[in-house]
Amino acid sequence: AWVTSLSMGMVFFCSPIVSIFTDLFGCRKVAVIGAAVGLVGLLSSSFVSTIEPLYFTYGILFACGCSFAYQPSLVILGHYFKKRLGLVNGIVTAGSSLFTVSLPFLLRVLLDAINLFNTLRVMCILMFILFLAGFTYRPLVPNTKDKEGGKKGKFKFPPEKKIFNFSIFKVLSYRIWAFGIPAALFGYFVPYVHLMNHVKDRFGDSVPEEVLLLCLGITSGVGRLIFGRVADYIPGAKKIYLQVASFFFIGLMSMMIPLCHVFGALIAVCLFMGLFDGCFICIMAPIAFELVGAQDVSQAIGFLLGLMSVPMTVGPPIAGLLRDQLGTYDVAFYLAGVPPLIGGAILCFIPWVHERQKLKERAKPVDGETTEKMLENESTLVSDTTEKPVRDMESGI
Repeated sequence: AWVTSLSMGMVFFCSPIVSIFTDLFGCRKVAVIGAAVGLVGLLSSSFVSTIEPLYFTYGILFACGCSFAYQPSLVILGHYFKKRLGLVNGIVTAGSSLFTVSLPFLLRVLLDAINLFNTLRVMCILMFILFLAGFTYRPLVPNTKDKEGGKKGKFKFPPEKKIFNFSIFKVLSYRIWAFGIPAALFGYFVPYVHLMNHVKDRFGDSVPEEVLLLCLGITSGVGRLIFGRVADYIPGAKKIYLQVASFFFIGLMSMMIPLCHVFGALIAVCLFMGLFDGCFICIMAPIAFELVGAQDVSQAIGFLLGLMSVPMTVGPPIAGLLRDQLGTYDVAFYLAGVPPLIGGAILCFIPWVHERQKLKERAKPVDGETTEKMLENESTLVSDTTEKPVRDMESGI
């Protein structure tokens, strides 16, 4: 559990650093270098014979490379799409669902045929494809490097305020979002890490547990496409209500896992869980664009993913500890459903807060310009009253 949790946690823990590098050097360079680092980490993991070095090669090096390759793929979409950003995010993130469906079966075949180490080497091919794909990123919004020094000039290191853009935390709606989502994620990934072991404990080897991953992957991909398109029709920050619904259903489904004593019921739970997992993932970037704008979206996503790393790393091992102490995953799944419900309740306030912020921003320039507009109106009234008798005299003549 620790190797998996460390890997997932590091992907998100590095995100604030990735966002800074993305602002400084652009999406293309960061994505290419990240894929190269991930390739080195995965390849070195294939030569490891004990679990301890895997904490570094797979849990840290490979995960950090994936983080540097992943985040620019979200940021680059905002450079090209505005009106249908939700649908585009749904299509792009559905790619991970496609591999979630296919990889478990492929990995099972590879593990049986060529063992773990050679399987990791085969997986390096995918990382190399990701390395090549990074060269296709062509940002339209200039990065900080181009702004400060120009394309032909020497690189001038920007001020610290532009590197660490903590000003986005002054936006109250973003602040609630950035802390509300991590609060919900303490139990969010517990089913994804421990569901297979729970199935083995309850049903033994008599059921194909890979089917559950298949259900999660398929419906997650469908959810990303459907809810990504739905998000385009929802104006402004009200998109957050989709995430509220996703947290509610995922928390509820997590609590229902221990109640499923028939494998078919567990399949139904996984179908719903995957559907709303896709909803949560695909609209993350569109919400960030709504709350802070396109210019600050890179670091907005980065800080959010960095804060998400803590519950993602801590949650699954705590659930594993409860299993070791109690002999069953039931309590762990019941408790895992509580944080998503709490986090969803917190997020409900964001649209109201965001609308109030917009009204305040609109009121500021109006207050400053009121006297000027009054003077303009008075001048036009005076000119009209002076022009009228002149016109009357001319018409009389």
